[in-house]
Parts: sequence; structure tokens; C-alpha cells
Amino acid sequence: MSAPHESTPAPRWRHGLIGLALLVSAGAALAQNSDTAASGAKDSQQSVPSVVREVAGVRPDAAATLELGRRYTQYFSQGQLEPLWSKFAPKLQTVVGGRTGLDAFHLRLREESGFETQVLDERVVPWLNANIYSRTARYSRAKTPVWTRWTLGKDESVLGFLVTPAQDPAPSDRLDYTDHATLRLPFTGNWFVYWGGRSVLENDHAVDPQQRFAYDLLIARDGTTHRGAGKQNADYFCYGRPILAPAAGTVIAAVDGIQGNRPGLLNEAQPLGNHVILEVGPQEFAFLAHLHQGTVAVSRGEHVRAGQLLGKCGNSGRSSQPHLHFHLQTSAEPGAGVGLPAQFHDLLVNGTPLSSVELTRGMVVTAREAKP
Repeated sequence: MSAPHESTPAPRWRHGLIGLALLVSAGAALAQNSDTAASGAKDSQQSVPSVVREVAGVRPDAAATLELGRRYTQYFSQGQLEPLWSKFAPKLQTVVGGRTGLDAFHLRLREESGFETQVLDERVVPWLNANIYSRTARYSRAKTPVWTRWTLGKDESVLGFLVTPAQDPAPSDRLDYTDHATLRLPFTGNWFVYWGGRSVLENDHAVDPQQRFAYDLLIARDGTTHRGAGKQNADYFCYGRPILAPAAGTVIAAVDGIQGNRPGLLNEAQPLGNHVILEVGPQEFAFLAHLHQGTVAVSRGEHVRAGQLLGKCGNSGRSSQPHLHFHLQTSAEPGAGVGLPAQFHDLLVNGTPLSSVELTRGMVVTAREAKP
């Protein structure tokens, strides 16, 4: 499952959660961005460096997903669209414009990109009640590598599909950085990592220098993020949940009073929405954004302790559904400085205790009780 990649005037505040619960927005990106997407028409027979992600709690069906993703990519490359079409979820069939839309997309990509010549990477990432198969390859007519991504259900159904030119993450000289602050998850309970990781495939933020290592986090249950149709913010499981200070620090900014968005809409003029910025270490500033209007519980200049209430999760700013945005950077000014890796401590990842970890897409994370 993916979401449209959107950009805003500087500073860019990269978020995209539209269509998360439907698992079909990858198809929307496919249909809307076909003028810049790329694909091929011949399957490569070369040996492939494949990766089944070794994260605590990865599902045992990851290897099966790897093979299924290869098969579906071969079908699409060779123009065998009928067996694929029967596997597309009904909503995805609508998003791509029906069978004629899929045919037209395939033909245009073949004309623009030619044939697959070298597979560079494959990987499988667990995703709610599905898995994501991602493939990076070179094509005969494409100047840059091409990504193919399938979101695959347990019944081999296609819940999302994306083919697009590969993007490199923003350059960083902080890849080996270790935080001075001891960060804890800024919430209680089980939360899902929607965006997180060091590659753009895992983390839409990674193209932005300040948000190079940012996270988007929310709550998912039974493969969805909300009750019912999800038309109201209150339908979303994370909406109104307490957001806590990830470490002791000083409040540099505390902004409230920005009205929340209706799900699916964005406030481009105020991208952070209601937010808190904390200085948690030397040149370490934590941004916690998109809080619920009227809930920010701290003031500028206030010293806060780790775990103290900052506000409640909302849907303000450049956010299309309730979630928490978190990132660490070297400056308190949005759009300035550079992003820093954020290692969270003393947590559960997919039910497995870990002392410290950077979050990656698809993880379910839970804070452990603080030790006295």
C-alpha cells in the first residue's frame, strides 16, 4: 500500500496517508502519474539479490510473497494482464480505470521504458494484513532505475500496484549518528509505522534533507486505521490519543489553534499543523506534528520530563488522516539544518523486546513500561 507523493513550497512537509485503509492508493498513483512512470515488457532471467526483511516478527509467508511478486511482475512485463486483472481488488480495478485503463498503462510504459535488463534489488515488507513486494530494476529505455511495488493480500489478491522511476534519498553525513537523547516512543499502546526507514521505498520523507529519517505513526486494527467509512476524524483509532514527550527537554515551539482537516484534505498553508518542537539534546530538536486543535498542553520555554503529555493526536496541517509525524533534526527551524536518525529505546517491535532500534515501515511498536 502506498500513497500519492506530494510536495509543498519550502519547507517541504512530506506526508501522504490518503487511502491508507483502502490499500488501493498505489493504484491511484499508477493511474494519475502514468506520464512519468516506467516499466518494461520482458522478464529478466538474471540472478537477483533478494531480501526478505529480517525484522522481529516477520510473517512466515514472506518467501511466498517474494515468489508471488516475481510472478505478477513477469505477467505485467510480458503483457499477460488477464490473470493479473482477476486478482485486482474491486476498488483497485476502479482506480486504474478498468481493464482498458490497465491495458493502456502497460502499453505506454512499454513504449517509454523498453525491457527489463537487470534486477537490482527485491524485498518484502509486512504491511497490516498484507505484504508489500518491491523490486528495483534497470530498463533498456529508462535513464534511471525503476520501482515496481505490489501490495498483496493473503489470498494472492492485488491491493495496491505502483510502477515509477526510482528516487534516491537526500544525501546525509549523519547515517552513523547516535542520538545524545535517550528517546522513548511518544505514546502508549500498539502503533503502526506507516512511513519509516532509510530508503524512499520505505519512507516518503527520505527525499527531504530535514526529514531524512522521519516517521509517520498511527494505529491499525484488523488491517484498517478506522471504524466504518472513515469520513470523520473521530473514526480513526489514533485520533485523540495522548502524545507524550519522547525525552526530557525544553519546549522551543508550541503551536495550537489550527483547525483539523476532514479526512482526505490537506492544509498546505500550515504544513506542521498544531505541533510541539522540543530541544532534547545538543543540536537535537524533536518535531511532533499534526496534533488535535485545543489539546497542546505545554508552552514555549517550559521544561518537560520524558513521558509528559504534550497534546493529543490529530489531523491538522498537511495531513490527510489522523497520525503523528515525528522527526529529529539539528535545527529548531522548519526547513533548516539536517535530519538525524532517531533511535527509540526499550520497546517491543512486533511483540519482540528490543533495547534500541530505528523504526522501519511495517513495524508494530509498543513502549515498554518505564523502569523506576
